[in-house]
Amino acid sequence: MSLTSVLAQYIVRRPQRIALLQHIADQGSITRAAKSAGLSYKAAWDAIDELNNLAQKPLVERSVGGKGGGGARLSMEGERVLRLYQRLQALQAQVLEATEEISDLDLLSRLMMRTSARNQLHGQVVAINGQGRNDEIRLELAGGQHLTAQITHDSTQTLELEIGSQVIALIKAGWLELLAPQHLCTPGYNCMQGRVEELLSATDGPTEVKIILPSGQTLCALAQPLQLDELQLTIGSAVQVQFAPSQVLLGTPL
Repeated sequence: MSLTSVLAQYIVRRPQRIALLQHIADQGSITRAAKSAGLSYKAAWDAIDELNNLAQKPLVERSVGGKGGGGARLSMEGERVLRLYQRLQALQAQVLEATEEISDLDLLSRLMMRTSARNQLHGQVVAINGQGRNDEIRLELAGGQHLTAQITHDSTQTLELEIGSQVIALIKAGWLELLAPQHLCTPGYNCMQGRVEELLSATDGPTEVKIILPSGQTLCALAQPLQLDELQLTIGSAVQVQFAPSQVLLGTPL
């Protein structure tokens, strides 16, 4: 399955968010694009992070603090995906005109998956190693970074995974453990380095920590205020995140 097909599945499931690309191209500002798309400012940023994570190259290039709350423009890859979206819109209109039974659309709706996992990273399978009833799946992410997932052998067969398969790695924000840059990661765990891009405090819960990786992809973790103080984390701080291979879920479009 190609990257184009992965993005095509996303377009079908999340049309409002993918349409944000057009608004960014028109407005050149996150604030204005969010308003034009009917999204909150935070939802617009989340959509951009999600789109960039799913692509091999960032679709949106941004500059924090620009005119109108942060300037933004489409990269060449973003312009290509926008053209794909526009073509799929035209095809969708043709399909709707040809559909005789509304039940057909209901069935398609049920088959499309949404997930509560905050972190969704596109990757390609580069190795599959058997470990008893489980398989260790090695993924290559954008920018050449790697992560490992541990799933059952039955799941490997169900997903029809093989070398070269395109998959989405899902990691819940609460599964990411934050570490100081000099701290040694737990052996066998996935370990990634990045910088704190944003801290979103909550009055009745943990702080949401948005981390940008060297590839431009982002991860979202949760941390208590005391932990942030202990790690001395502020905007721009270097940080590590670790998580067990068993905490990585894999998905493939139907």
